[in-house]
Amino acid sequence: MPIKTQSDLPAKAILEHENIFVMDENRAMHQDIRPIEIGILNLMPLKEDTELQLLRSLSNTPLQVDVTFLTVESHESKNTSKSHLNKFYQNFSEVKDTYLDGLIITGAPVELYEYEEVDYWNELCEIMEWTKTHVTSTLHICWGAQAGLYYHYGIPKHVMDSKIFGVFEHHVHNRKEPLVRGFDDYFMAPHSRHTYVATEDIAACEDLVILAQSDEAGVFLCMSKDGSRIFVMGHPEYDRVTLDKEYRRDKDKGMDIALPVNYYPDDDDTKKPMLQWRSHGNMLYTNWLNYYVYQRTPYDLYEKSRKEN
Repeated sequence: MPIKTQSDLPAKAILEHENIFVMDENRAMHQDIRPIEIGILNLMPLKEDTELQLLRSLSNTPLQVDVTFLTVESHESKNTSKSHLNKFYQNFSEVKDTYLDGLIITGAPVELYEYEEVDYWNELCEIMEWTKTHVTSTLHICWGAQAGLYYHYGIPKHVMDSKIFGVFEHHVHNRKEPLVRGFDDYFMAPHSRHTYVATEDIAACEDLVILAQSDEAGVFLCMSKDGSRIFVMGHPEYDRVTLDKEYRRDKDKGMDIALPVNYYPDDDDTKKPMLQWRSHGNMLYTNWLNYYVYQRTPYDLYEKSRKEN
């Protein structure tokens, strides 16, 4: 089944070129199917890149996924045009009286700031509090995962001596959890961050279950026991060249940046990067949509809204 977006979203043409089924609003209106309502709170600076990556990841499911892009009002984006934001995004104030089946909170390049120093932190806290009653399951990515662990459980982040940057091997725990159903014992996934959350802090929280971790990169995947909050420390949605773009951007700025680990063949940055994580990344998003959103959400979100109001 398809993902549903606005007809003229730039990512739609790219996805269709990749033979991914994308449905516009007009066709979706004539389908007698209850779509899954997914919000994406996009905190990344290059929002169009993130849109494409996440839509691609959400497309590998038999469910019809109706996507709403959200942005924060308390921060002005410098890397995405106002016209794009005005056309394709909604503010939290516009959706806070509605319900979502699922919400994705992306990462953001603010990890070296204290949480309270981030200009939209208060608004993000309001959104994360709102998810407790208005979202069936929320998926937090990278800094979004660290922020979620801090807000919901008081677990701090720590700054590393050097950046975790590259593609790392992870091993699966708690294989019976549906979120890692179909995973191999070991799988690869990208990371790009300067901070981490200590494994022992997560393990000490009675409500959290660690599902996958790396000897080098630490915890990759954990979740609340009821599945309402899922935390992904890496970037399974990244495409082949995302780390390459980050590496060359920082190198061009004269920054002391190491080669991404396990990324270029023979560590030769003139060669095409190896794509080693797509299958498990797609499986993660598919499992989340199926087992933690579709299987648990009420059929009639609007009936739920009427009952609670």
